[in-house]
Amino acid sequence: METASDYGAFMEKFTLPPNSAPSLPLNSLTFAVKEIFDVEGYVTGFGNPDWARTHTVATSTAPTVLALLRAGATCVGKTVMDEMAYSINGENIHYGTPRNPCAPDRVPGGSSSGSAVAVGAELVDFSLGTDTGGSVRVPASYCGIFGFRPSHGAISESGVIPMSQSFDTVGWFARDPMILSRVGGVILQLPDVAPPIRPTCIIIAEDCFQLSSTPFDVVTGTVIQAVEKLYGGDVLKHEILGDYVKTNVPSLKHFMSKENTDQIYSIPSLAALSSAMRLLQRYEFKNNHGEWISAVKPDLGPGISERVSDALRTTGENIDICYSIKKELHDALAALLGDFGALMIPTVPGPPPKLQTNTSDLEIFRARAFSLLSIAGVSGFCQVSIPLGMYNNLPLSISLVARHGADRFLLHLVESLYDSIKDRKQHITEHKL
Repeated sequence: METASDYGAFMEKFTLPPNSAPSLPLNSLTFAVKEIFDVEGYVTGFGNPDWARTHTVATSTAPTVLALLRAGATCVGKTVMDEMAYSINGENIHYGTPRNPCAPDRVPGGSSSGSAVAVGAELVDFSLGTDTGGSVRVPASYCGIFGFRPSHGAISESGVIPMSQSFDTVGWFARDPMILSRVGGVILQLPDVAPPIRPTCIIIAEDCFQLSSTPFDVVTGTVIQAVEKLYGGDVLKHEILGDYVKTNVPSLKHFMSKENTDQIYSIPSLAALSSAMRLLQRYEFKNNHGEWISAVKPDLGPGISERVSDALRTTGENIDICYSIKKELHDALAALLGDFGALMIPTVPGPPPKLQTNTSDLEIFRARAFSLLSIAGVSGFCQVSIPLGMYNNLPLSISLVARHGADRFLLHLVESLYDSIKDRKQHITEHKL
């Protein structure tokens, strides 16, 4: 959108001055916000010029942004996003695609594309995004940084344009786990002191790693070694998550596909979970924005215009089943993980796709991505994407998921593990070919 030096990450730059005191937790840090957050005096553009043209300037600033300013951080601008937050790719035909600082020929991931790029390119210390279907976790993975999707409902959505309220969360990006944790402490309103808690189990979802094009040992090896070093091998457990979900989320049967997918590896119960998530997302998106879309007929980019059209045709059929699935999955995963367990899964099914890849060529990749992303999405659990360095010159990540409300535990766990992971990240990069 602007100069080459800002990687196309920013929609507009400005300075919102912080409270200034050396004792504040975010003193002297800078941040940017996705163009979905209200900032007083600016139009909240939602990634689309027709939206910006038909909406007036915000009369107040989103409480989450205000909390960060009060904690000593300086806001330096608004970042580019995918139109109406309806993509995980990161390409925007109107405002340009923010340049992936790890891999310039690859997409940055979306819909919080500019926020991830601003952190990855070291233009800011941290940034705010939103994550409905994966819009923080995906760009964090593609840009080689940390991304945190909090427990659903843990952070106020006030002053944030809704996409789909059953899944919408305010998330954030950082380059190091200390800042990730400090930002979390402020916007989750956590009390200052709490000793890190030893995890009772870290469950490796073995089938989920079969969805990834990156070899299992490459993705998991460094993290498994770090866990063994810190907590001992007895903490590690293995689970075929698809089977567990199929058994314990009975309402999913309504979404189980009859198609024969033998040719392509998939996990039927997680594919069904993804179908339920996307149906409810379409339904809520239509309720939120259908009238505006019908009245304005906005110019929407490829992929997004088709998804929006699908949303506008959505009826209330099977929506009650989606709500049942949310509850059943929440309860099933809570029983699996307990209070202080974590689930280890790939964030995404492989490295970021090349820029301007045909939508149809991405279908299998997207299907696999949403199978993985729907685990935390539908359960409302918290998830962190952890960067693991580069593999074949492309960014690599892994994710940990913890129960709803265990955000602080998960932030502490990442801080504890990352020192050990960092020592071994070099190992992946050296064995890249």
